[in-house]
Amino acid sequence: MTREEIYQQLQQILFDNFEIEKDRITLDANLYTELDLDSIDAVDLVIHVQDLIGTKIGPDEFKAARTVNDVIDVVATLLTTVKPA
Repeated sequence: MTREEIYQQLQQILFDNFEIEKDRITLDANLYTELDLDSIDAVDLVIHVQDLIGTKIGPDEFKAARTVNDVIDVVATLLTTVKPA
């Protein structure tokens, strides 16, 4: 999965599950201050991303994610380090 594909999937997750308009979901958009996610939303987002990539995301891996681009970085890193089943 390329970074662009991850971005498109993330946009769809945020749109479908959190009702955030896709034009607000930019790479630099802050998840908490610009997209209005709270801590419970962040947990839900992690669950949806885990479903997307088929692997667990540890709390430490996602803790520093503040922007959409940060989430893409986490997912891209996990996809390169996770071995296929």
